[in-house]
Amino acid sequence: MNNELRIDALLPADMAAKAETIGVKKANLDVASMFVLAVLAGAFIALGAIFATTVTAGAFGSTLPGNATAATTWPTGWQRLLSGLVFSLGLILVVVGGAELFTGNNLIVMAWANGKVSTRLLGLNWLVVYVGNFVGSVATAVLMLWTRQYEFSGGQIGLQALTIANHKAGLDFWQAVMLGIMCNALVCLAVWLTYSARSTTDKIMAITPPITAFVAAGFEHSVANMYFIPMGMLIQSTASPEFWATIGRAPADFANLTMTNFLVRNLIPVTIGNIIGGAVLVGAVYWFVYLRKRGE
Repeated sequence: MNNELRIDALLPADMAAKAETIGVKKANLDVASMFVLAVLAGAFIALGAIFATTVTAGAFGSTLPGNATAATTWPTGWQRLLSGLVFSLGLILVVVGGAELFTGNNLIVMAWANGKVSTRLLGLNWLVVYVGNFVGSVATAVLMLWTRQYEFSGGQIGLQALTIANHKAGLDFWQAVMLGIMCNALVCLAVWLTYSARSTTDKIMAITPPITAFVAAGFEHSVANMYFIPMGMLIQSTASPEFWATIGRAPADFANLTMTNFLVRNLIPVTIGNIIGGAVLVGAVYWFVYLRKRGE
């Protein structure tokens, strides 16, 4: 009888081997399948962003003496916590549903560093997946614009979408890089933890805390921002005068929402940071510990 102690979850050395195998498989997907799965991932992350925007919009209603009511502002920490919890939906859909996400695919460097994936295949995967994620995220923003869901709750959902987008588009370049580094370290740790999982429940439980942490802390995710900022720009440029009157604001109040700011002050630096955080701080470190070839 084998008396060896067994546990259900894989141990880190086995997780590293699994990460390498998955990296090889992802890098060798045919381009058409890779692109379609990337579009799905962009849409999935956008769904998480929609969920987060919706549940954090508006304020609590409080009952005062005499049955009068008043709006109570969300405590910032609790709002951020709730936003992170529901945003986790995006990566859960990607991992469990099966899709190709640029930030998670930064872990392919583990297979690349071991010579199992060529530089050409690594670069091709990142390029195709990044473009597919962009298409899926922006297409979802366009669909959401047509739903006019941003007008719900007296326009508070739209106001929240505009506020989020305007903040992200106003970041300093180096600040955005650093926020991107911290974000994808947590995202790739979430993906890394799923490699220990044996069931769907395990994967969901592994994903939720790191994703909640990055959103609550205000870190920057390039694919999420492919939805958040275009959504704000679309509302700013197309919303009716009645919408602006309802929320008591004007398009000029969200002056950061320009294409230049979207690309130069957010998407480019955040993408750079995401690559450093995911490929270097997580992928390369775990490769060095568990997969690098050691001399005799």
